[in-house]
Amino acid sequence: MSSTASQITPQVVAEHGLSPEEYDRVLNALGREPNLTELGIFSVMWSEHCSYKSSRIHLKKLPTEGPQVICGPGENAGVVDIGDGQAAIFKMESHNHPSYIEPYQGAATGVGGILRDVFTMGARPVANMNALRFGRPDHPKMKHLISGVVRGIGGYGNCVGVPTVGGEVNFHPAYDGNILVNAMTVGVAETDKIFYSAASGVGNPIVYVGSKTGRDGIHGATMASADFGEDSEEKRPTVQVGDPFTEKLLIEACLELMASDTIVAIQDMGAAGLTSSSVEMASKGGVGIQLDMDKVPQRETGMTAYEMMLSESQERMLMVLQPGKEDFAEAIFRKWELDFAVIGHVTDTGRMVLVHHGETVCDIPLAPLADDAPLYDRPAMAKEEYKAWSGVQPLGEIAESADIGADLIRLMGSPDIASRRWIWEQYDHMVGADTVQRPGGDAAVVRVHGSQKGIAISTDCTPRYCYADPYEGGKQAIAECYRNISAVGATPLAVTNCLNFANPQRPEIMAQFTGCLEGMGDACRALDFPIVSGNVSLYNESKATGGGSAILPTPAIGGIGLLKDVDGMATVAFKNEGDAIWLIGGEGTHLGQSIWLREIAGREAGDAPRVDLAAERANAETVRALIAAGKVNAVHDISDGGLLVAVAEMALAGKIGAELDIALTTAGAFGEDQGRYIVAAAQGVEIAGAVKIGTTGGDKVAGVALADLRDAHEGFFPALMDAEL
Repeated sequence: MSSTASQITPQVVAEHGLSPEEYDRVLNALGREPNLTELGIFSVMWSEHCSYKSSRIHLKKLPTEGPQVICGPGENAGVVDIGDGQAAIFKMESHNHPSYIEPYQGAATGVGGILRDVFTMGARPVANMNALRFGRPDHPKMKHLISGVVRGIGGYGNCVGVPTVGGEVNFHPAYDGNILVNAMTVGVAETDKIFYSAASGVGNPIVYVGSKTGRDGIHGATMASADFGEDSEEKRPTVQVGDPFTEKLLIEACLELMASDTIVAIQDMGAAGLTSSSVEMASKGGVGIQLDMDKVPQRETGMTAYEMMLSESQERMLMVLQPGKEDFAEAIFRKWELDFAVIGHVTDTGRMVLVHHGETVCDIPLAPLADDAPLYDRPAMAKEEYKAWSGVQPLGEIAESADIGADLIRLMGSPDIASRRWIWEQYDHMVGADTVQRPGGDAAVVRVHGSQKGIAISTDCTPRYCYADPYEGGKQAIAECYRNISAVGATPLAVTNCLNFANPQRPEIMAQFTGCLEGMGDACRALDFPIVSGNVSLYNESKATGGGSAILPTPAIGGIGLLKDVDGMATVAFKNEGDAIWLIGGEGTHLGQSIWLREIAGREAGDAPRVDLAAERANAETVRALIAAGKVNAVHDISDGGLLVAVAEMALAGKIGAELDIALTTAGAFGEDQGRYIVAAAQGVEIAGAVKIGTTGGDKVAGVALADLRDAHEGFFPALMDAEL
């Protein structure tokens, strides 16, 4: 071993995010003290971000299989069959901490990273989505964060030529000091051309492609595994810098090489960069790996092995090639003006060996880095203990609204319901010419190129429900995604997730985590909607806001579904005057945790709405059958804001009002009972099990002029962001 082993003091260990007990495990695994490079490699591989040490034990309980599933969790992304020899490959990941520190680059590199996860497996990316959570709109830092994140997502996605077709945005004070930026990508591949990451073939060359390695992003994975202190500005150097033009070249070069029989294994260099990619490839293949650090393409001079292994410079991939194919592969990457270097080879030792300047600077057994990483079953509060801790007050008696029309105007302009047009108009949602349902509907729909098939995509979660009742909130996140996909006529296929929670070492936070996962699992099983990929982001809390504020539990769900013919797709817009308006799923009764209660009554109280999974499935199947039979002209699920908000959104989208002939109570108008839809159909079409509630026509909804509703709905974001633009 090199004589450059550092003095590894308890302070150095702590700075690398390892506990004393974990450091003892490092000593046992090596049988000696590590040097600084080895310590750095253990620290990132055993970070929460890479090892899932607080969550693995619970993630195993989620349903991950189904006849449509080709590849579930464990690879770069999930893979599901969409027929005709084709597969959809998709995943969602977080870039929360970087986006709070440096919102433009944090969000941009989040998009870049999730794109690589998808095209690494042989898919051409066809759509991006995102799920964003911000703090109070009037928080002094929030305009800067919103502007930077939206520009970062648009700047990267637009330049790389993949449409950003939708997403979701919530606001809550719990995100003041720790915003959430979750990015999702969907790609399409041939089922016989899917690429995996397990290295094999002793002696096979290991190849580095893409951009050069710099010092940006070092300790990014470790940073993402800790909460924020007062020094978030000092962490700016841990945020990577992205180059979407290089990513576009990398996509094209990789897909060109994938068309040949050259690649044995391929892995994106994501969190923990060269370390995680090489360790994961070797450990999955049960082989060893030896790298010559002198051959790593470097952007800066004098880089150490430690810096090269921990850098999170963007737009880089690691491959194992068939022997003798190096020159063929290099010609492709040089043509696309990308770096290409053979930096090592596969061994049979089961160890990671790094050589730098002729000296062995790292020699670690791979098993402890990956398979034997620490695994914790963190203590969690019981459900009753959590309910007492959460402080959620009973709903109590609610006085009827004094003016339902005035309440509707306020809700349409409220942060969580207002139009997101200001956001999505900054995204190129039409590049590629296959987007057939644009942002603003229940789910985006993208045509599978050269066919009539469509992939429906939705991202969903209601964090306020998850806080009030983690189990019901977890169920609801899955159910709403299922509902949104069904509302455009697509058959839901599978789910990815991004599990955003605070410090897992707090029993109340683990109660949120385990409760949400239990609810998600039950919903996925009941709806045949398996989870095929995902990401866990913990320690989302900040001391900077005073008192250690934790985010709301936010298990963001990204789902996809299949439309056999995009010409039969449903949209939310009323199409004709005089159509009958029908309610499927029953009248509203539940005001607990509703937007109305928060925005109008000024309270966050009561139980989260219950999700009846059997009714959820039955109602969705009814709606899909109506759409397939061509019996309905418009469909919208009922979610935030309740029935009246859903009708108003349909009216605004179609520029046609609605005459409702039912007496609306406050709960009937704004209750957020689950499993419900509004559909519009021609007069004379009967919809079994539904209730006719009105007729399309005129220029009002509930006595409120469409023009006033539009002003409120469209006005929030431009007014909020005016000072920033």
